[in-house]
Amino acid sequence: MDFKVGIIGCGSIAKLRHAPEYKANPFVKEIIFYDRNIERAENLATIFGGRVVETVDELLFDPSIQIISDCSSNENHHIFSTKALLNGKHVLCEKPISLTMEHANEIVEAQRKTGNKLMIDHNQRFTRAHQKAKEMIASKEFGNVLTFRTTFGHQGPEQWGVNKTRSTWFFKKDRSGLGVAGDLGIHKIDLLHYLLDDEVEQVSAFQGALDKVDENGKPIEVCDNIVCILKTKQGRLGTASFSWTYYGEEDNSTTLYCEKGIIKIYNSPENQIEVITKEGERINYKLESIQTNDNQTNTGVIDAFIDCVRLDKEPLVSGSDALSSLKVVLGIMEAAEHNCVIRI
Repeated sequence: MDFKVGIIGCGSIAKLRHAPEYKANPFVKEIIFYDRNIERAENLATIFGGRVVETVDELLFDPSIQIISDCSSNENHHIFSTKALLNGKHVLCEKPISLTMEHANEIVEAQRKTGNKLMIDHNQRFTRAHQKAKEMIASKEFGNVLTFRTTFGHQGPEQWGVNKTRSTWFFKKDRSGLGVAGDLGIHKIDLLHYLLDDEVEQVSAFQGALDKVDENGKPIEVCDNIVCILKTKQGRLGTASFSWTYYGEEDNSTTLYCEKGIIKIYNSPENQIEVITKEGERINYKLESIQTNDNQTNTGVIDAFIDCVRLDKEPLVSGSDALSSLKVVLGIMEAAEHNCVIRI
């Protein structure tokens, strides 16, 4: 079976991840691009082949297009993904699923109503190191996870965005909504839920726009740093920090402190998992380097989603998974805003 795929939004995420991965997939026969800036769509059509449409409805109402990648900015996901599902498409939506629970539920309800596939691009679940770590935790080889710490930070989205300027939509409250928490933080909340087979239940946090300024030289409207304390339903305790001001190198690491040892993930560039047992033995796993903004490799997300549609499989990241992560991030934002502990 060959698929026609529509991509909504032709920024960096479409150019560097979705489009090349669809192009490389043997079951995709055509990619159709839409962006409100038609030149961006034309640019990607030139690079990857395929064609351009002038309106989003041309994608959404074309019965020959079976799959949509919603790579629009955060505030539009509930509009485009919901419409796509209700018009018979299978949808891969960028994270966060939406900016509010109400809008996120619209998307999930459209999926339930139609039975079409919906996957959210929480791509950390797809790395070999995270999948291996999940197996190790599930096997209880090193006992239960007691505490954890995780971080995700880089130099900021103005280095990543398609126009490479401080006017990036990531810095705008009405479009980004959640700042670094919705950009990077939500990835790691989803990852913790996945690794631990558990959910964050209580949060507290501090946030700030510490360094980033917009195109007018004013502090940005959303947080560029947020630091959190988390408690899960099963009683695990941990910390999480998310940043757009890690000037020097990206950090996307997680450390799990277990009853019989420590599991460090993406802490070392040489060994993607390092285990230090209670007795002091060191076990290293060389798996693959994690994708960074400076090192684009195949995420596996597109191939997995095509397989879901082709083989009628359940997505690795469902709408309900995405709702759980969004709920936690919204709780983190509330806790930071009101200087309190929030129960999710």
